[in-house]
Amino acid sequence: MKRSNGATLTVSELSCAEQLARFFANAKAVRIPVQVTALRAGSVRLREATVVEYGASQHAIFLSTLPLEFDDRVRLERNGTRDTVDAAVVAVQYHEGRKAVAVRFLQGHCDWVMEP
Repeated sequence: MKRSNGATLTVSELSCAEQLARFFANAKAVRIPVQVTALRAGSVRLREATVVEYGASQHAIFLSTLPLEFDDRVRLERNGTRDTVDAAVVAVQYHEGRKAVAVRFLQGHCDWVMEP
C-alpha cells in the first residue's frame, strides 16, 4: 500500500508500470522519453515513442503498445541523443487495458536510464 495525501491506495489503484516496478527493488521513478524498436527478423521494424517510467542500472520499465512478449529483444533510444541500448523483455504487466514492459539491458549497465 502507498500513502498519498492521507489517502491509502490499494495495489489495484497503482499504475500499471508502478505495479511492475514493485518486483524490481532498485527501480527508481524516472521520466525519460525514448523510442522503442522491436528487434525482430524481417524487414518490418515496429517502433513507438514512450517514456521510461522506472529505471535501474540494469533494467527499465515503460508502457508499450507494441506486441512484446517475454524474451523479445528491443532497442531503446533516448530522445534527442544518440544514446541507445539493446535489451530483452523480462516481464510484462497488463492492467486495465494497458501494458507495462520490463527489460534487462543486454550489455549490462546503462547509466543514462538513471538520469532524471
